[in-house]
Amino acid sequence: MTRAASLDDALRAAASSQYCAGGTTLIDLMRQDVMRPERVVAINRLPLTSIDTTADGGLRIGALATNSDVAHHERVRADYRVLSEAILSGATTQIRNMATTGGNLLQRTRCIYFRDPHSACNKREPGSGCPAIAGYNRNLAVLGTSEHCIASNPSDQNVALMALGAAIDVRSVAVTRTIPIDQFYRLPGETPEIETVLEPGELIVGVTLPPMRGWRSHYLKLRDRQSYEFALASAAVAVRLDGSTLADVRIALGGVGTIPWRTPAAEAALRGATVSRDAFRAAAEIALRDARPQSENGFKIELAKRCLTQALIEVTA
Repeated sequence: MTRAASLDDALRAAASSQYCAGGTTLIDLMRQDVMRPERVVAINRLPLTSIDTTADGGLRIGALATNSDVAHHERVRADYRVLSEAILSGATTQIRNMATTGGNLLQRTRCIYFRDPHSACNKREPGSGCPAIAGYNRNLAVLGTSEHCIASNPSDQNVALMALGAAIDVRSVAVTRTIPIDQFYRLPGETPEIETVLEPGELIVGVTLPPMRGWRSHYLKLRDRQSYEFALASAAVAVRLDGSTLADVRIALGGVGTIPWRTPAAEAALRGATVSRDAFRAAAEIALRDARPQSENGFKIELAKRCLTQALIEVTA
């Protein structure tokens, strides 16, 4: 392992290296012999930790800002509550103190076949097969799946960022670009090993959130146990109310998709609607209408519908 002394050092080393920030995912996967990078470049001392208000009243979060710092930041708690709630619902305090915003964006699946180097897995070894489809799949995805992969995305943070419409700032030696989060993740399709649109040599340097004053937001997570557990289903919702009318709505689901799952059709159904359980349930039906259950995870469809309905009830109460 080498340590990058500057951002330019890190970018120059990127082509042949794996970045390591907090290491809460990478180190685990290296210990399990799932990831085998030839070289690891530590970037955790780069000056990418600040959380700052943008000129238009939004918020920019440095890629190396820890989950704990983000969750407890005054602006996040005031204007982006869904993000604080999502982060605090995951992992442990110790892990949140190490895990970073940029690293969390690239968090790998918890599918047991991906994390077992002795099992076939198209995500780990393309073309080897997906034993989860006929095997243990209770915790895996029902949305965005393919015949090559049904692994679910494990993150809580990224579901909230999807609902907030975050933009991901990326650098390489030659390019600086900003990627809307709803264009950042790739569905597995025939290439489940390619999880994002990042190009070789690119490094996430920050995340920018739009202004959200006047919005309410909330994250609801359903899981087998209350502490240190990944979501079976979760919902990140943000609403702007005009009296009892939903002037605008943003929805993302977690635990049920191969990526943090945005639901534009459900949002459209709610815009202009009157706040009611019936309207929320109808939107939930739309959000899950394309779900494709496997042998053990069909229960997730109804669970996700109830989760989304309840999240909307709570955020509009």
